[in-house]
Amino acid sequence: MIKKFTVTALMAAFVAIAPLNIHAAEMTPVAAMPAGAYTLDKTHASLTWKVNHLGLSNYTARFTDIDATINFDPKDLTKSTLVATVDPTSVKTDYPDAKKKNFDAKLAEGKEWFNAKQFPKITFKSTKIEKTSETTGKIYGELTFLGVTKPLVLDATFNGAYAKKPFAPNDAAGLGFSATGVVKRSLWGLGTYIPVVGDDVTVQIETEFHKAQ
Repeated sequence: MIKKFTVTALMAAFVAIAPLNIHAAEMTPVAAMPAGAYTLDKTHASLTWKVNHLGLSNYTARFTDIDATINFDPKDLTKSTLVATVDPTSVKTDYPDAKKKNFDAKLAEGKEWFNAKQFPKITFKSTKIEKTSETTGKIYGELTFLGVTKPLVLDATFNGAYAKKPFAPNDAAGLGFSATGVVKRSLWGLGTYIPVVGDDVTVQIETEFHKAQ
């Protein structure tokens, strides 16, 4: 006779054999974290953006191919540095029926939009980090987009750290940050459809970083 398992029973069995109790994992104080280069954990990172459309909605999309490195100074966070890159061809929208109209490709390749064939990379390099509290700060940097480099400020939140991050490969150390910023796109030469489509583009970034032991 085949024994039937309820969802509760299956969950209990999983807990019994699970090698790690994630709820017992404790975060590490910042000062105790290892210094040096941390690379982006791309499985736990996202970059979304939104822009006003006709005053009716905030049109929202994302880039799926992003990368970043932090040179982390746990003794003085303001001495840390950040370099990030974005592939503009990785833009993803929820525009329906791509076979009829590939709107993602139009945004990526259109000369009036991201013009990715001529400018295949978007970059951000920090120039200064300023603490505003124990867990928040401002990241000042230079954004290069469409061949134009101009200053951009990100409001960042430090979410926490693990000297040995749960589920990370090879007991890697882990850091977590969130950040937001506003890109006034016309300053970088992208003025298409302003003001029908807004000039200010709000960027939301969620990241985790790893440092191998």
